[in-house]
Amino acid sequence: MKALISPITPREARPTRCKAATCRGSRWGLKGTEDLGGGLKAVFQIESGFDVNNGRLAQGGLGFGRQAYVGVSSGSLGTVTVGRQYDSLVDYLAPTTANGNWGGYLFSHPYDNDNTDNTFRVNNTVKYTSPTFVGLQFGGTYSFSNDTNFANNRQYSVGMQYATGGLLFAAAYLQANNPSATSFGAINNGGDENFVANRLQVFGAGVNYTLGATTLGFAYTNSYITQPVSSGYVGPITPGGGAALSSLRFNNFEVNAKYQFTPALFAGAMYTYTRTSFNASSGQSHPSFHSAGLMLDYNLSKRTDVYLQGAYQHAAGDKTGSVLDVAYVPGAADVSSTTNQFVLRAALRHKF
Repeated sequence: MKALISPITPREARPTRCKAATCRGSRWGLKGTEDLGGGLKAVFQIESGFDVNNGRLAQGGLGFGRQAYVGVSSGSLGTVTVGRQYDSLVDYLAPTTANGNWGGYLFSHPYDNDNTDNTFRVNNTVKYTSPTFVGLQFGGTYSFSNDTNFANNRQYSVGMQYATGGLLFAAAYLQANNPSATSFGAINNGGDENFVANRLQVFGAGVNYTLGATTLGFAYTNSYITQPVSSGYVGPITPGGGAALSSLRFNNFEVNAKYQFTPALFAGAMYTYTRTSFNASSGQSHPSFHSAGLMLDYNLSKRTDVYLQGAYQHAAGDKTGSVLDVAYVPGAADVSSTTNQFVLRAALRHKF
């Protein structure tokens, strides 16, 4: 049995959805294995997120909204699981980003457009995870739509990681057709979507290098959304004046660094430049975002730590007549009224 309780977050309190494995939102869960013989094991995990302030369920009110799956694992052949799970971007690429590794969702790319912070999990999913071969591991997911139109709210993804010495390299690809278009497809409608759109395509690659107490990282992701309607973070994203939005593209370039002063104390920093292509019937524009974050974390014990985070975003570039013209740090209570926003967070976290 595994149970975790940690500080409540603004997004959970709204109540929306706290997400990534690094998000550390309050949760409890069960996981286990059974030896089936012949090198096979049955595996399962169910995990529920909740708002510790009022007891409400997170992830749109789902009973086990973080993960819920069962499967079979072989040390030589890999693992196959079915249920509600993480996609390949989260499994393989996210650990090269600050938000997907040590920082959490305040350091996400704008609107978590590439899902490296696990804004959505994928339902009805069959996942394969390979064993590790000389530092190389790979896998993929396919999420059924549960609709007579098989492409209506389905998802598929692939990814890989290669680790040797202090070097970690990762790459991943995801496509979702009509994400969040239905309540029972791959991505929940009103539960944990990042965009309601015709199609979402994300690909990217990242690298981390650790030398002694220092870890340096770089990640690039490209998110292409066709016929976007709204964002799960900020609502409608269409421009005013009756213009129609045909597509959005986010190019995210992130650098991050972490330094382990002692086994109990580390500091981390990140910066992301995001260039956006906003393609509307009124023309094309290119808003951009500058996002930066700092973090200091100190372990009081093996199970309890305290940390301080600061995250800043500046919205720049062309104006679109939409919510993209103002700043929004994922995790803030609301969008800024200006092109700048700063969020400061201090927390005590306990795991048991």
